[in-house]
Amino acid sequence: MITLKSPREIELMAESGALLASVHKELRTFIKPGITTWEIEVFVRNYIEEHGGVAAQIGFEGYKYATCISVNDEICHGFPKKQVLKTNDLVKVDMCIDLNGAISDSCWAYVVGEATDEVKKLMEVTKKALYLGIEQAQIGNRTGDIGDAIQTYVEGEGYSVVRDFIAHGIGPSIHEEPFFAHYGEKGKGARLKEGMTITIEPMVNVGSWEMMMLPNGWESKTKDGSLSCQYEHSIAITKEGPVILTSQGEEGSY
Repeated sequence: MITLKSPREIELMAESGALLASVHKELRTFIKPGITTWEIEVFVRNYIEEHGGVAAQIGFEGYKYATCISVNDEICHGFPKKQVLKTNDLVKVDMCIDLNGAISDSCWAYVVGEATDEVKKLMEVTKKALYLGIEQAQIGNRTGDIGDAIQTYVEGEGYSVVRDFIAHGIGPSIHEEPFFAHYGEKGKGARLKEGMTITIEPMVNVGSWEMMMLPNGWESKTKDGSLSCQYEHSIAITKEGPVILTSQGEEGSY
């Protein structure tokens, strides 16, 4: 069942999203060569708690951590661990925050130190794909319009869109309907209505879209070992157009 949120509920989700965005802004300078992904986990968990929030991923479907941290060919749901980051590593940090009962969800990509041209281009394409998807999040459109915009652009740039992980509704729980892919056909899927709150979170690979799951049942990697990138925002569908609830500032400028 798709839930429609009131303006007050969306306001609370925006407050939660602002806290989440502030974590990502802090990570811009925190992530550097020599630190471990476990240090990122500890920093994020402490920051959220110090600012009155709850790391909502802890305990969700048995997950143990405040963050999912995926490096290079890892697509998503990577466990934080004592993995030392080195220059040129592509790091994706995904988290959910519960602030006063309101949930927000956002993933952001970071390069450790200097980026190679390959990493820079992949990050640029993935981020643009996210915003092209957001542009389609209008009242009356369908979720397939979002997927089509993302897929058309990404494949036009010579990359592929991951098929096995999808976007979803959010609030009051982390995952709720509608569930939809980042590829597909215009005019297909659930119709977008005022008050819906959803995530858009394209995962883009340099090589094939095919993936493999690790034995722990959570972590995933590209099947061909190619780099993978992800960006994600939580958004609200409103009469004024899509509102980004996890905005980090002037969109597209960072």
